[in-house]
Amino acid sequence: MIEGACHCGAVRWTYAGRPDDATSCNCTICRRYGALWIYGWADSVVTVSGATRTYTFGGPSDFCFCPTCGCLTHYIEREPGPLGRRKLAANLRMATDPDAVADLPLARFDGLHTFDDLPPDGRRVADLWF
Repeated sequence: MIEGACHCGAVRWTYAGRPDDATSCNCTICRRYGALWIYGWADSVVTVSGATRTYTFGGPSDFCFCPTCGCLTHYIEREPGPLGRRKLAANLRMATDPDAVADLPLARFDGLHTFDDLPPDGRRVADLWF
């Protein structure tokens, strides 16, 4: 299990299990937030506690942040998919134990130009935390 929290601790998330990787995206919003995403289903793989504020800019998801300290904690799809579940992406930069996730491979997604996965380059999460 991986746990994360905003800076003040008012918003927390828990990820059941261990993700295969963490995604870095260069789209117009992710590069501004500097987030690293791990994905799961809301209320089964990923649970969130604490009140959040949201920002929506036209895509299918709401970006959620702590109204006290401003940290971006996760995003969640507004509508459930065909199986009745909503995808939730937790911001791995909020991990309460960075050493526990430092060895996760870094996946890269080009959300700015091609909207495609990019080939792995061998970097790990820890390579971004120096």
